[in-house]
Amino acid sequence: MFQLVLPLLLVLCRVCTAFTHTLHFDISWLNVTFAGDNGEEHIKEMIGVNGQWPLPEIHVEKGDRIELYLTNSLDDETPTSLHFHGLFHNTSLGNMNSMDGPAMVTQCPLVPGSTFFYNFTVPDQVGTYWYHAHYGAQYGDGFRGAFIIHDPDCPFEFDEDITITVSDLYYKNYLDTTKEFMSRYNPTGAEPIPQSLLFNDSFHGELNFQPGKKYMLRFVNTGLFVSQYITLEDHIFTIVEVDGTYVTPTTTNVLYISSGQRMAVLVEAKETATKNYALMQIIDETMLDAIPADLKLNVTNQVTYNKLLPVAESMFNRLEEFPFLNSLEENATNDFYLKPLESYPLYETYSRQVVFDVKMANLGDGINYAFFNDITYTSPKIPTLTTVLTSGKLASDPRIYSENINPFILQKNEIVEIVLNNYDTGRHPFHLHGHNFQIVQKSKAFNQDEEGILPQEQITVPYNESNPLMKFPARPMMRDTVVLEPNGHVVLRFKANNPGVWIFHCHVDWHLQQGLAAVFIEQPDILQTRETLNENYKEVCSAIGMPNEGNAAGHSDDWLNMDDLPRQPKSLPNGFTFKGYFAFVVSTLVGLAGLWTITRYGLSEVIPDDEKVYNSLKKLLDENNISY
Repeated sequence: MFQLVLPLLLVLCRVCTAFTHTLHFDISWLNVTFAGDNGEEHIKEMIGVNGQWPLPEIHVEKGDRIELYLTNSLDDETPTSLHFHGLFHNTSLGNMNSMDGPAMVTQCPLVPGSTFFYNFTVPDQVGTYWYHAHYGAQYGDGFRGAFIIHDPDCPFEFDEDITITVSDLYYKNYLDTTKEFMSRYNPTGAEPIPQSLLFNDSFHGELNFQPGKKYMLRFVNTGLFVSQYITLEDHIFTIVEVDGTYVTPTTTNVLYISSGQRMAVLVEAKETATKNYALMQIIDETMLDAIPADLKLNVTNQVTYNKLLPVAESMFNRLEEFPFLNSLEENATNDFYLKPLESYPLYETYSRQVVFDVKMANLGDGINYAFFNDITYTSPKIPTLTTVLTSGKLASDPRIYSENINPFILQKNEIVEIVLNNYDTGRHPFHLHGHNFQIVQKSKAFNQDEEGILPQEQITVPYNESNPLMKFPARPMMRDTVVLEPNGHVVLRFKANNPGVWIFHCHVDWHLQQGLAAVFIEQPDILQTRETLNENYKEVCSAIGMPNEGNAAGHSDDWLNMDDLPRQPKSLPNGFTFKGYFAFVVSTLVGLAGLWTITRYGLSEVIPDDEKVYNSLKKLLDENNISY
């Protein structure tokens, strides 16, 4: 009897000691000054909270509750929404799917003047997370912050806990940058290149170390685009947590963190304060289509033991001391080989396989898009969660959802295998909402950097189930954001045990704007028994003019009527269209006319008596009905 009562008492004890954090976030535009080298300053409009920027770190204990009131006061027509990156919002534990936050997936965008109430508990997760806007590329303008769930039973000992955000900064606002990026004048789809890196939301950061102490450093990449290498001069990182999963301690001198990823490490300080040390941020320059002359590829931050001692120089000024900087990719720890601290055995077989071929291509409007299996994500007319919760028995019918959201309906406790084959030469960090996944295969990159391989000869190496490149790990790494390598593949598995609407997308936000996303609609029948659209949800949707019932096209009178459904642009036609041929002919004739004008002018000045040349050109123009 005691064995049954004790767990119940422990649960009740946790509930009694859980704390409710009530937060009021009123967001607005603020002018922020960034101080750079040599005394220069740059002013940029950022999205602040309650008149302040950077946004606050949110620190909670395991089991605590969040009550966050988000008010949009951006004073323009800019909507917003808020996502808590990495949190499961487990509906079986009383949380609501609508708390997840991605606009047009689990909620309507929040227009200026509206307030949305995010209300959830964090009973079964610990570690390093973050929160950010999930509307367009909006979080690049500063609407983001760290979210840390502290564990009273943390298995690692340390003296001080420090959170560090690393990100990229664009001087233009996200709306203008997106407009230039998603344009026919950018036909190659070259991603916007940031102007700078930030460390804890400033150009140069500083950490203060005391001799003999052990530090927990929590790194969070809150940037829109570039992955970063992190290294600390003459110190060793011991990785102990990745994306909220404790791992068997693993030592390294280089970390690799993509957008959306988090990594917590233990660092032992020196025993004596004899110098200060460089903490380096280094851009993964392979992600850039071009490198502007004024872009700093590495930034030196300070780990200060004694402010009276000289500041640390860049490690790149002393490459002979740090030869590993010449091969960062080889020295950074590969997350495939990390192991969870707790025993999470491999899902040995799958019951559902979803294969995504990742491609980039232009459509008929001339814009470069991103695709899963030739489909680029196009938002439906109303949030997918609205459709699920108001469609009754039709919720499991794929016909009521837009094919342009790449919808997949999952059944209870299915083991889902996601296969990603990269037919692109770029890296893609993929993030799954509502779950962690197991990494069961992760290939290397296959790109032009390899000896003897030219760009035009690149060949994607897709996943071969009958002959995998590596042995399946018995205890695979688990996380929520993984990097798909150029022209390579990755294989993930997760259990469909959290009813909800969960988006799966690339966390290079420019690629999400291009449409690199899919939606898993998990156990819709069970979700309907756990959640309904509350009044606040409906008010927010009504404020933006969206119905609170219907299929993906907004129809509730006929659930299979998809008239006016937003769809991706049509494909480019094969060869020239009539307009193309007409333009080609006109351009050719105009060119000939220009040639004649120049020639006639030249002949009149130089060889006016050369009637033979004159008559030949005159005949050519007459035959093409060109006046002169």
